[in-house]
Amino acid sequence: MSKRVAVIDIGSNSVRMVVYEKSSRFAFHILHEAKSRVRLSEHAYQNNGILQEIPMQRAFDALENFSSIISSLKARKTLCVATSALRDAPNKKDFINRVKNSLGIQIKVIDGEREAYLGAIACANLLPEQKNALSIDIGGGSTEFSLINNKEISLNISLNLGTVRLKELFFDKNDIDGAKKYIDSQLAQLENINPQTIIGIGGSFRAISNAILNNSDYPIQKLHAFEPNYDEFIQLLKKILVSDEDDLQKLGIKNSRFDIIKPGALILLRVFKKFKVKNLITSGVGVREGVFLADLLRTSKDRFPPNYNTSMRYILDSHVDNLAYANQLCKATKELFDLTHETLNIDRKYRYELAIAAKLYISGSSIHYYSHNRHSYYLIEDALEFGFTHKQIILIATLARYAKRKLPSSAHVERFRELLPDTNQLNSLSYLLSLAVALLSHQPRNIDFTLSFENGELKIESKNSLYLAKESIEKLELIKNGSITISFYN
Repeated sequence: MSKRVAVIDIGSNSVRMVVYEKSSRFAFHILHEAKSRVRLSEHAYQNNGILQEIPMQRAFDALENFSSIISSLKARKTLCVATSALRDAPNKKDFINRVKNSLGIQIKVIDGEREAYLGAIACANLLPEQKNALSIDIGGGSTEFSLINNKEISLNISLNLGTVRLKELFFDKNDIDGAKKYIDSQLAQLENINPQTIIGIGGSFRAISNAILNNSDYPIQKLHAFEPNYDEFIQLLKKILVSDEDDLQKLGIKNSRFDIIKPGALILLRVFKKFKVKNLITSGVGVREGVFLADLLRTSKDRFPPNYNTSMRYILDSHVDNLAYANQLCKATKELFDLTHETLNIDRKYRYELAIAAKLYISGSSIHYYSHNRHSYYLIEDALEFGFTHKQIILIATLARYAKRKLPSSAHVERFRELLPDTNQLNSLSYLLSLAVALLSHQPRNIDFTLSFENGELKIESKNSLYLAKESIEKLELIKNGSITISFYN
């Protein structure tokens, strides 16, 4: 597979392009992203689905610019898919041939089931693992649903529900009751489904989640994997339906969505009424990521290998030069945890986050050695994007920030209180990582000590002096919630 791959998603409302760059076999990051609100399906639903000349020209112009960006970035492969607007259009071949002949871009029109599946594989691979979750991707012309249970995907259905479609058929005529009946008639195709969680993929869901995020004191600005409060979400949907443009702006809705946010809100309200699910999670990924992953993972059944995380691998590939040391630090940290977590009253579930923090601890050194803790923290908070909850991301970043130095500050703990473990457990986790860093101060080729723990005493045995380790351990802050003594034996 090419190192740089461009993915174009032609939807009813917008065309989007992402250029991905691989750092190793399954690890990648976004090199560039572009989006244009071309409204390809504008006035189409009033004209038997026929694409109109002006919207087609807007879409062509956007694709022409996308082609220029792809050439500039030297992407060697371009994957271009089109969904509802072209799928429904009797004159789609005219547009497809013009783009192919003029720009050299081959558009693949995918059916609704494939569109649903692509959004689902993005969620299954790039969100924290979900159990019995229903993904919903509200587009301009259609809405796709899939069931996701762990990494398994089923259902994959597309309904003729979309924000632009509803706007032109019902909202422009002020026929809200008609819109409700139409939505409910479409949703009747989803029977015998009892999901535990709703995953929101489409722009409407993201816009509403983003409004909630921006109008709250939530400690991080990260939309992907954000779990909005159900009651707040419902109340905002209801407010949107009765708001004018000034009120929508006050609610935090962008003006580019003013004319289609109400149809999207109504679809979501009818979905929530049907399924009565109160666990919500926002996906920052969708069809375009699914197109990329279907190509990337085509030899592994559209899923990453077990226990593999693409975001962590990307950080290791791009920012950790001394991988042997990172692995040693991870191993030593896990061993310290296994020996002491019961004495320190640390929940065993935090072993995973502690191990990742150890592995990524030195990542910030690639930016500036003397402030590497701070840079590791920001790298992890921003780039550890996929496959983790917000609680996991902040805990991992916090542990990396304070390792070797001191326990997490009270100001930091207070800022992220709703996302972090209780203070005693956090301090204990922080201390264990700092202790592992201290023990490996001399960076041996192979770990040259053994650890044992009994009656509150951590015994460190080595044939070597471990002089730097001893000196570093003396500088560590005393642990707050447990009694551990450290003894060295030769």
